[in-house]
Amino acid sequence: MATQRTTRRPDPAVPDLRLRLDIGYDGTEFAGWARQPGERTVQAELSTALSAILHVDGQLYAACAGRTDAGVHARGQVAHVDVPFDKWHAVAKKVPFRLRGTLPPDIRVTAVREAEPGFDARYSALSRRYSYTLCDSTTGPDPLARMWAVRHPNTLDVDRMNAAVPQLLGLHDFAAFCKQTDGRTSIRTLLDANWSRNGEIVTLSITADAFCHSMVRSLVGGFLPVGDGRREPEWMGEVLHAGERHNAANVAPAQGLVLEEVVYPPADQFLARQAITRAIRQL
Repeated sequence: MATQRTTRRPDPAVPDLRLRLDIGYDGTEFAGWARQPGERTVQAELSTALSAILHVDGQLYAACAGRTDAGVHARGQVAHVDVPFDKWHAVAKKVPFRLRGTLPPDIRVTAVREAEPGFDARYSALSRRYSYTLCDSTTGPDPLARMWAVRHPNTLDVDRMNAAVPQLLGLHDFAAFCKQTDGRTSIRTLLDANWSRNGEIVTLSITADAFCHSMVRSLVGGFLPVGDGRREPEWMGEVLHAGERHNAANVAPAQGLVLEEVVYPPADQFLARQAITRAIRQL
């Protein structure tokens, strides 16, 4: 269980420096990214490790590009952390090595560096790309793949699932495929989605400017009855435009989902991108 500590309050007398961290993790044993009382989370583990390495009183706050749910994995998560300038430069060259030794084996910081001016891991991002992996073998997934490949009992037709994609692309209100959160919009721009097969493994690669809560897993739940023939491809568009969750489109299990990549604009466009991201989306 992650140690709970008070969040650090910046000292106005000591200037802060923003760091960018590229992160991967196996989400199996985590209750998600965000800190939760009494739960083991990626944010808590990372913040605790950084606070100890930099000898900071209180808890540093790591803000991420995509707040993954319990059981969801990441290869390409990005976060930023504001740290005291003097604490960072005292140990900067040693931080990557010390993170490897301090973090548990199911989290790895693959890169840590000083962020360019205006960088914000969440609001500067242009897009996020996720993958979702299924196995439709009658015997189930390889035992070594069971933590990231979700078994589906029926054979899936990737051509049928890909035929459902075009009606979802572009700017839409994805309320039918999101867990609603008070005060937050479900309007998103879906940039790309593609299903592919490699033997018994079926994988979705999906990219959007951002995703609302459970959006990818809900879309997967909608694609499945199309892929196994229970619904026609046009049905996905009907659900989308109805604007209400459908009981045939269940939220797929968390273990198949991986945050693969976060894309950012050139540094001189960070602030302009933040203004767009923070604006209320409208159709």
